[in-house]
Amino acid sequence: MLRRSLVLVMALAAPSFAAEIKLFNGKNLDGWARMTRHEGDPAHAPGFKIENGMLVSDPTAPEDDLLYTREKIGDATIRVVYKVDSERANSGIFTRIPEMPKSEDDAINKGIEVQIDQGDDDWHCTGVLYSMTKAKARPSKPVGEWNTLEITLRGPRTIVKLNGVLVTDYDGVSPVPPKSKQYEPDRGRRPDTGYIAVQHHGGKGVVTFREITLIR
Repeated sequence: MLRRSLVLVMALAAPSFAAEIKLFNGKNLDGWARMTRHEGDPAHAPGFKIENGMLVSDPTAPEDDLLYTREKIGDATIRVVYKVDSERANSGIFTRIPEMPKSEDDAINKGIEVQIDQGDDDWHCTGVLYSMTKAKARPSKPVGEWNTLEITLRGPRTIVKLNGVLVTDYDGVSPVPPKSKQYEPDRGRRPDTGYIAVQHHGGKGVVTFREITLIR
């Protein structure tokens, strides 16, 4: 009886391991769909291509994001491993998009963008919620080196770490600065779950993604 009780206690105390799901498989764009900047944009060359198992932005292509269509995501961590070839290479990870967006503008104003741009100011740099939170730190690695971005969604709260350093911790309800530029997102409460997307901003440099993983 004592042995059985000990086994039960050990089983209950054993650590639980997170499940990891590769959202980008390194081979094709299964589960992803193109999302242009404006609703009704004409077809054009894709903004991303797959090279050597990695997702690579094409700075010569028009803005052309990728939407993960298989499910809405909440209460999880999204791990993104990427590198840039320029201080002003511009991208981002959209979260909390409440419904299938008609365009990037739709995603910007209804979801939240976690920025990737290590050359901009503290409200528009890597790891912030674009124009809504100020960076607590700026731990980007030098151009050409791999960075690890971890976006944790917990209810309305969003926590962002870059290379293990906290950049953003926003509770989802506290006031943020008013929108000051046309291209900044509309303000307002976002949902606890939503679709995610990878932004292709184009024109300023190449962003290469080695990994996009969902951790639950």
